[in-house]
Amino acid sequence: MASLFYVGDGPALWIAAVLWTIGTGLGLATCVWIPRRMITAGDHRNAAPLPARLMPVVPPMVSASTGALLAPHIASIELRLLFLRSCYVLFAISLTLGAIALAMICRHLLRGGTPPLQAVPTVRITLGLVGQSITAANLLAVDAGSVFTGAHAGIAADLVAFGIAYGASAGLFGVVMFAAATTLTVRAVRQGLTFSLTWWSFTWPVGTCVTGATALGTALGWGVLHALAVCQYALLVTAWAMAATRTMHGSISGRIFAP
Repeated sequence: MASLFYVGDGPALWIAAVLWTIGTGLGLATCVWIPRRMITAGDHRNAAPLPARLMPVVPPMVSASTGALLAPHIASIELRLLFLRSCYVLFAISLTLGAIALAMICRHLLRGGTPPLQAVPTVRITLGLVGQSITAANLLAVDAGSVFTGAHAGIAADLVAFGIAYGASAGLFGVVMFAAATTLTVRAVRQGLTFSLTWWSFTWPVGTCVTGATALGTALGWGVLHALAVCQYALLVTAWAMAATRTMHGSISGRIFAP
């Protein structure tokens, strides 16, 4: 049965490349158009900066991470270098836009502002940019070692150092945001938080932390980070199962679609 779905390495890579190109184009469009739409669609001077604002700016970071997996399969060193540079550009675009949105969100939280009760789980979305950027920075650094060789080997070493330094600092920030999101969620539960589709915010941001801890752990050679990734993965599976089950029950009853 498994052989029926085997297409071979060559076709699989072409399919992956086409899907990556389409996804990257759409991601670049959303990270520009949606924030612009949110800003120009009305008067937002007094609107609270909700964590959901981060969602449209993360896709280019995802493309940078997945592009790092495609790069080793590009035979031409020149094309691989061009592709790697493109992935770093995607990394920079997403990180810049995400940092702006994240700064506004954190400033709002520090001033005591929180999302509406049912939207409190979305605070965990902040972990999505953190985990995905750590993943991209360290996976791209690995690819750099196959492109920058000989007299340019120092560039690869610098990118590896950047990936580790960035991963460590962003990881510490992620720990703070994880603690803050957990505290706000516990408080929201005590105030009567019920299930809604915002509970899916407990899933994919944790998934990016899994890949981020794995990539950083591999770069540092620290097994403790790999162990942390396993624990986060267990949390991810639990959260996904919970959200999927509650979504299914709510869909059947129609309650989840009620205003």
